Amino acid sequence: MLIALLLAFGAALVAPWVTGRLGRSAGWLLALLPAGLTLYFLSLGPRVAAGEPLVQRVSWVPQLGVELAFRVDGLALLFGLLIAGIGTFVAVYAGGYLAGDRQLPRFYLLLFSFMAAMLGVVTSDDLILLFVFWELTSITSFFLIGFQHESEESRANALQGLFVTAGGGLAMLAGFVLLGSMAGTYRISELLASPAVLVEHPAYPLALALVALGAFTKSAQWPFHFWLPNAMAAPAPVSSYLHSATMVKAGVYLLARLAPALGGTPQWFWLLTLVGGATVLAATLLTLLQRDSKRLLAYSTIVALGTMVLLIGVGTPAAIKAMVVFLFAHALYKAPLFMAAGSVDHEAGSRDVTRLAGLGRSMPWTWLAAGLAGISAAGLPPMLGFIGKELAYEGLMGAPWLLAGLIAAGAVLLLVAVQVAWVPFAGRTVRAPKAPHEAPPSMLVGPLALAALGLTFGLVPGLVQDGLMRPAAAAVLGAPYAFDLYLWHGLTLALGLSLLTVSLGVALAATWRRWQPLLLARFGGVRVGPVAVYEGGWRWLLRFAALQTRFVQSDDLRHHLTIIVAFTVALTGGVALWRGGLESMVWAPSGAYLHEFLYFAVILLATATVVRSHSRLVVITSLGVVGFGVAFVFVLFAAPDLAITQFLVDTLVVIIAALVLIRLPSSALRGEGGRDIRWLSGAVAIAGGALITGLLLAVTGLPFDGALTRFFEANSYPAANGRNIVNVILVDFRAVDTLAEVVVLAVAAGGVGALLRRRLGRGDADAARREPDGGAQ
Repeated sequence: MLIALLLAFGAALVAPWVTGRLGRSAGWLLALLPAGLTLYFLSLGPRVAAGEPLVQRVSWVPQLGVELAFRVDGLALLFGLLIAGIGTFVAVYAGGYLAGDRQLPRFYLLLFSFMAAMLGVVTSDDLILLFVFWELTSITSFFLIGFQHESEESRANALQGLFVTAGGGLAMLAGFVLLGSMAGTYRISELLASPAVLVEHPAYPLALALVALGAFTKSAQWPFHFWLPNAMAAPAPVSSYLHSATMVKAGVYLLARLAPALGGTPQWFWLLTLVGGATVLAATLLTLLQRDSKRLLAYSTIVALGTMVLLIGVGTPAAIKAMVVFLFAHALYKAPLFMAAGSVDHEAGSRDVTRLAGLGRSMPWTWLAAGLAGISAAGLPPMLGFIGKELAYEGLMGAPWLLAGLIAAGAVLLLVAVQVAWVPFAGRTVRAPKAPHEAPPSMLVGPLALAALGLTFGLVPGLVQDGLMRPAAAAVLGAPYAFDLYLWHGLTLALGLSLLTVSLGVALAATWRRWQPLLLARFGGVRVGPVAVYEGGWRWLLRFAALQTRFVQSDDLRHHLTIIVAFTVALTGGVALWRGGLESMVWAPSGAYLHEFLYFAVILLATATVVRSHSRLVVITSLGVVGFGVAFVFVLFAAPDLAITQFLVDTLVVIIAALVLIRLPSSALRGEGGRDIRWLSGAVAIAGGALITGLLLAVTGLPFDGALTRFFEANSYPAANGRNIVNVILVDFRAVDTLAEVVVLAVAAGGVGALLRRRLGRGDADAARREPDGGAQ
């Protein structure tokens, strides 16, 4: 599994180069990788169906018990097939949809990075590793949603999605840490094996709430649902992938994955059913206000996600069976519907269903794909979506209040299917902003193949029953569960409810053009609920940031340093005094020699000269005296290596400072500000020095613990072949820190070099303009 992930990330790195060489045809070649991953997951099917999950572990941070642990069971296999399989068709589709876009190489880089991150989420067997991949999906989805970054709307919606999902991810991380401390392990498979340790722990409600918060934000559950429709600013390939089959289902995956460990309690049941039910209700009502085909599909996706969450919350075998089948069916019809909507927008110039008609003559293959997917979305036979809807009704028979909401939602889903898959294509008269034509083959193969799979698995559900649906349900239930899937269940109550749903949906679709304008006129511009809270909070945050910036940020370096030092003194000093951290402070001047006091007096005198002098040369020289005085102190206390370093550094500082300061105007030496500002700066500086002095005296007054010293003495030469302990610490034991410092300095040097080149280039250009005839003779 680790190799598969590395290949996916490797594909992300080479995708821009391949796209630059092949252009719009690159999608066909790049699709070979996810196609290969799909075959790989299919090869694991018999093994997983036999109850033998694939397990792979590589040590990562052993001191913290964190591993690169992967596990592919029935649930991971289901999601892996969806991620890789649909990703194959999206890669091909994007080549046609974004043909000619100069940002296509960047798109493939982001798409394959996201694909790899999603595969990491669903196959991780370690909570911390799952979180790392989880946040990577948030970051890559941010760039994908804001792919058209020239648009302010795209940037704002991408930021909104990142703010909501990444915030929930941080809450989820806190829940993961809490779960790890409760169970003594971060291994997911071990957590699933001992649920009693978690559900009987006093911290269980808090851990459940934090983990659920992360899942709810990712899967656009109420009250965090608003980010998903706004994410429709992304191109159609992004919507068909992220917002139908992968990212928005990550929260559903997390709840299903942890159901055996955290489920089966009243808290679990009520939290998930209430939030899932509220999501279904809110999204159903909001769907009625939409005319944009992608927003119609987005709100119907939220309805489906809420249905999955409440089915997981119910947790009975029938409900879990319905959830896995409905999840699979939803991915197979929603991705082609998004692709078809994108094709219509691409070839006919609009996503407003009221402005489109008669496109079926010009786009027959797109209509075929949209029609098959729409039948499945409406829950009609012989599609897999019909089986999923029937099972959902059967799974909620014991909860009438949930069942009633699901029937209403099903009627609205049928309305959406009619508006997206029928209205734009039907009719003799063609109505579109531009002359429509059929999409290219790259934009047809994906929706046609996925819609055909929905039809095939609906007619012959046994193809996925034993190898996919049963193992997935068993992984969620935590025990084997045998069931059969049929297209025809007989004359059952669920069939009667399906007929009722279809009747309501047909009535809504038939009268839509009469009542929908009235709803828009009454509620179309109303901004209430969670979205209004978010927008108000965002405006408040921006105002606070502007106020804080005016106070903290300034062109005056002294102002910056004053704020930083004052805050450090107040925070660190306050905590030290409150916790009694300075009680061990000891002042023991006994045994000091006269020359030590002389050194101290010279340093003090030089410091006073720096503060009082108006001469630049005197200031530079006095700074050098201070540095050399500190170096002599190191010599006195048997630290020659530190002294040599101090001598070299201060020599360079004096030289560089002299070269820089003599080029500055005279007003730049002391800065602006009157006597009060100077007194404030002096007081803050003295407070900072006093704090550091007090802390050092407090530390030296504590009993000395030589364990660290003995460790480095014993390991510096055997482990790093070095006898200078300080050097060994810097270049071996703290090698990563040192490398980071070197990188920072290199980046800073690069920035300075770029500024200097720009300055020199501007100076040469100014000189050339001042010469007659541009300097030519």
